[in-house]
Amino acid sequence: MIVLQNHVGKIAISPQYFTELIGKTVTNCFGVIAMNVEGFRETISAALPGKRKAYARGVNVKFSKDKLIIDLHISLMYGVNMNAVAKAIIHKVGYNVEQSTGISVEKVNVYVDSIRV
Repeated sequence: MIVLQNHVGKIAISPQYFTELIGKTVTNCFGVIAMNVEGFRETISAALPGKRKAYARGVNVKFSKDKLIIDLHISLMYGVNMNAVAKAIIHKVGYNVEQSTGISVEKVNVYVDSIRV
């Protein structure tokens, strides 16, 4: 839970909000086929029914020093320019998160785990 203090009061933002916002943003980018799970624990939780949505997998958000660090694990379509897609994802995710929450994004790391035909 991320808690922000402003002149009106405290604002609490849940991690699920960030994963859904970022996951939907990434899956709407051209060339992205799916979000991938990143580790053993996430693989097991993804296999259980009803745990997380498909677009929320592979999103890891860390909050430090009033900024966000976002890690994304994705699968791309064969034949797309990986560099262009990664830059588009970094730009869109940073913009959407900053506009929706007001929290600045320090870094967006995009890991391309697989390329599918």
